[in-house]
Amino acid sequence: FRSFDKDGDGIINVEEWIEGLSVLLRGTLDEKIKHCFQVYDLNDDKVIAREEICHMLKQSLLKQPNEEDPDEAIKDVVEITMKRMDHDHDGLLSFKDFEKSVQKENLLLEAFGTCLPDPTSIEKFEQLVFQEQEEQGNNSSYSCTPSTLS
Repeated sequence: FRSFDKDGDGIINVEEWIEGLSVLLRGTLDEKIKHCFQVYDLNDDKVIAREEICHMLKQSLLKQPNEEDPDEAIKDVVEITMKRMDHDHDGLLSFKDFEKSVQKENLLLEAFGTCLPDPTSIEKFEQLVFQEQEEQGNNSSYSCTPSTLS
């Protein structure tokens, strides 16, 4: 929601909705990096802290039946992630840290959980939308003939 609500007024207007969908469906890598960072910055303080990463990973990882303490495994993943992504070594992931990491390795874009639609879902959505537009165009009773223009 925060990623779409550009002016922070608590309402997503039509322009913000269209811009947000545009990023999700056909956005550039830079636009998607900004979107994912905003999603991952849970408290909107312009950095991603270890606690935020830990929370997101807990929500996205499945507990294995034989695993005694999944929190320890998550802490290990968080430490590995920070070593790899925290380029300025301040213990926080700034936008610059995140951007630099993703540009080096695109798979890190959704490192903390899914926040972008997969290509198959995008294709299905676009087919549905364009099919509906086509049907509406074919069912239109308006025609542009000389008699309607006068």
